[in-house]
Amino acid sequence: MTHVDQLDKDIRIRAFRAIDEPETCLKFIEGHRRVLSIYGIENITTNTTDWMYQRSIYVIVVETLDRQKMYGGVRIQVADGINPLPIETATGDMDAGIYRIVREHARNGAAELSGLWNSKEVAGLGIGSLFPSRVAVAIATQIGINTFFTLCSPTTVRFKDWMGGRIMTEVGKEGTFYYPKIDLLATALYSDDMFNLSTTHPREREKILYLRNNPEHIAQEKSPFKDFYINIHYALKLENVDPNEYHISYEAYPETEKKK
Repeated sequence: MTHVDQLDKDIRIRAFRAIDEPETCLKFIEGHRRVLSIYGIENITTNTTDWMYQRSIYVIVVETLDRQKMYGGVRIQVADGINPLPIETATGDMDAGIYRIVREHARNGAAELSGLWNSKEVAGLGIGSLFPSRVAVAIATQIGINTFFTLCSPTTVRFKDWMGGRIMTEVGKEGTFYYPKIDLLATALYSDDMFNLSTTHPREREKILYLRNNPEHIAQEKSPFKDFYINIHYALKLENVDPNEYHISYEAYPETEKKK
């Protein structure tokens, strides 16, 4: 029996603000750390519990219907003018230009997708990677986010062709950094049209718009990489969100000595 055969045929993908569910955040962190340890990664900048106490962070999880098992997920950290985005922390010492770029985009709502992981049970299916990434774009309008940043591994950088991302060639070495280890290459990406999705692949745009219009529904989904179908229970309606909360003017955005 393969790991695919052992999967539940019904799973849930849901979104929430991190501070509302500390126990779920701890499960997310535990699962993420297990995956990182497989690759010998221990010093990644977001591999801490600090983020779960920040109001500006939202979490997307892929889990069983009884919430007992988590298959993967991703975090959305909104640029709030207080806490630096992971991409700033990770690459700022190598290229300070990232601070200016984030500051400029924060005027219309900017955030970063980080901490993307999936368990071995769903490896290679896209369920723990592509699906939550798609959901993140879908709920961006609820939060008021027009720009997403992300540091992608060689495996997930291909998602840019589907989600409409561009390589940030103005930072690093044509947009690449050795991170989180000297032998691992990360690519800095950004997408700056989350509302209209003008550069998103038509297939993905259709799926994302459907999720926006139907945040609570059940759908039979096919893995984009294998001949495998699964029923996904989507629960994407966020509570107590203001789409203008994190639109920070360029002048009001803090500028420390390090960011100058």
